[in-house]
Formats: sequence, C-alpha cells, structure tokens
Amino acid sequence: MRRPFVAVLVAVTSLLAAGEALAQKPVSQTTEYSNYEKESIKRALDAMQAEIDPNPEGKVIRRIDTMRLEVLEDRDPIPEEVLGILSLWRPTPLYRARRLEEALGTRSRIFYKYEGVSPPGSHKPNTAVAQAYYNKQEGRTRLATETGAGQWGSALSFACRLLGLECKVYMVRISYDQKPSRRSMIQTWGAELVPSPSEGTNCGRAVLAEHPDSPGSLGIAISEAVEDAAGREDTAYALGSVLNHVLLHQTVIGQEAIAQMELAGAFPDVVIGCVGGGSNFAGLAFPFLREKIAGREIDVLAC
Repeated sequence: MRRPFVAVLVAVTSLLAAGEALAQKPVSQTTEYSNYEKESIKRALDAMQAEIDPNPEGKVIRRIDTMRLEVLEDRDPIPEEVLGILSLWRPTPLYRARRLEEALGTRSRIFYKYEGVSPPGSHKPNTAVAQAYYNKQEGRTRLATETGAGQWGSALSFACRLLGLECKVYMVRISYDQKPSRRSMIQTWGAELVPSPSEGTNCGRAVLAEHPDSPGSLGIAISEAVEDAAGREDTAYALGSVLNHVLLHQTVIGQEAIAQMELAGAFPDVVIGCVGGGSNFAGLAFPFLREKIAGREIDVLAC
C-alpha cells in the first residue's frame, strides 16, 4: 500500500554530480544476460568495429570506446581522470524544497537535485568530460560540436580545456547574437566559436547563399560540426544529448540521488524530470528505474 504522504524527487538541470556516492552498494543487482544475449552483444561490437575502423575510403566521426559504452554487458567503472574532474563540483546537492511544500499546502516531501553548481552551470559537463577523455584516449586532439543556447558548447569547451584538446563550436546564430555571456564563457575556455550558418563549411555557405540573413538552427549547426569532423583526421564529433552513451554518463546524477535520499531517510514515490533530448531526465530517472525493475514501488514521470 502506498504511503499517504509521498516523497517527490525533481531534477533541476544546472549541473552534475559524482564522487564518493559512486562507491555505495546499489540496492539492486546488475542484469544477468543469457548466452544468446551475450553472443548478440559480441556480434554487435564486432560489427561496429568492422564498420568504424579507419579505411582509405572514408573516416568515422565517432570512435569505438564511446560506442562500446552503448552496449556494455556489465557496469563500466568511471575512469579515475574523469572522476578527478567531476569531483571539482560533485557530488551536487540534494535539497528539500520546504518553502515550495508550504506554498503548495502539501504534506508531501519534495526534494530536488541541483545540477547548477558545475563551472559551466549545467548538467552537461557530466558527458562532456567523459567524451573528451575517451576521444583523447583514441588519439584525437580536436572536437567539433554544435550548440543552441550555449550550455553544451560551454560544457565541451570546459572539458576540452581541462583535458588539453582543441574545440570548435558552431553556435546557432540567433543565440550567438542574443547570449553574449554564453559566448564569452565558451571563448574563455579557449574554444573556437563561430555563428552558424558560417562561411567555413559547404553546408553553411549553401544556407547563406540562399538565406543571407538566416538566424540559423540546431540542424544547420549540427550539419556544420559533422562536416568539420568528417573533414579532419584529428577531429571527432561530440553530441551533448540523445545518444545512449550520453545518457549513461548522466546517470551519475541518479546514482548520487539514491545515496543522498538514503542519507535523508527517504525514498521517492515519484521521480520527475523535464525532457528535451533526454539527458537530464535519463540522468536522474534511469538509476531509479533499475530500482523499479528490482521491485521497489516508484513512479517515473517525464515532462
């Protein structure tokens, strides 16, 4: 039976968390794979390896170390160098929203996980640091990416600065013009920043030829970043949301939240997260879904 007064956990995307909580023993165990599933995973990895190995006819823009994370059979330990950087601001705080409870007139307990304490000010560095690290391990010295409002661009420029990589950011032109603070942040960390569409790529030139006053779009900026990465052997493309390995990197948020809720003597009845590309929601909710699969009673809501 449900408790009469529920505990609600909400994601507030303004930064990341990791650290000592990662050593906590999980409530549930990892999934056991059948021999058939193990063989399927192996075939998938072999196929990816064959597909993405460099060859004279082309060049891939994502590398095996990052892609392998998407089909892991077991949990993969966070590299020490990545943990060392994350520990600059992690673990991030879990707060009890007492004034909100009072304003709502509810006897439920509301907690929120605040991710805004990272240097770039969002949860995005969780995956930016990991992607920069794995690409550096693969021998890449430069990353190219796109950014809309600037959160992802600032996170990747921050990560590249700490790991000694060059960074090129294509920022949607309307945001480039309207958000000088984000623009300055990206440039402060040493990234090369250009408004998109730009004259530096075939894609950008084609858009500008047809629409000289184009405000840009995330799709155009992505196209420019991918073209940039595909045209240089030293460069890989990095994406800040959507992809499985990005969501995996973000689960440090929920892992921490579980440990922090235990310290608070509570466990949420409902976990709520906003969804755009999915990295914020997945980061908080996926570790709790593991607990739900293991039999704990909990609802997970995306909004």
